[in-house]
Amino acid sequence: MNATTPQLTATAHTFTQWLSSTRRGARLARLLAVERLTAWQVSPGVTERAEQVVAELAANATLHGRLQGRDFQLALMLDTATETLRVAVTDARAERLPVLSPHCTTPQDSESGRGLLLVAALADRWGTEPYPPSGKTVWAEFGRLGPQHGSGVLSG
Repeated sequence: MNATTPQLTATAHTFTQWLSSTRRGARLARLLAVERLTAWQVSPGVTERAEQVVAELAANATLHGRLQGRDFQLALMLDTATETLRVAVTDARAERLPVLSPHCTTPQDSESGRGLLLVAALADRWGTEPYPPSGKTVWAEFGRLGPQHGSGVLSG
């Protein structure tokens, strides 16, 4: 009697692109993320949240992480086994780590200064890690077991 153990077929999708550290590069990062997530059949709700996070992280990379002549990198990773989506943006400024203040000191009429609050609200988890020799990666994750966001990264 030969019994076989059923195997789950998991797929890992990845997308990585270097983009110019400009407003145009940040806009392209957002558009590319939506295109990839749609192609991977990620649910519209997660795609919308991830789109906003990519827009914020890419804008931060071009504004705060920019070094003349250096690009930033957008990376998307989808693990269908765990139904986890990871968005990562890498820039050249390791010494400029993002800080989320528990008390927002941004004036109410200011047009900037709330991006990390948005990232924290939309993602299930986020953080930073070094990108040697001189950069950093800011990442955000979206998962099916997220406390605020309910069921599933993948659609139907």
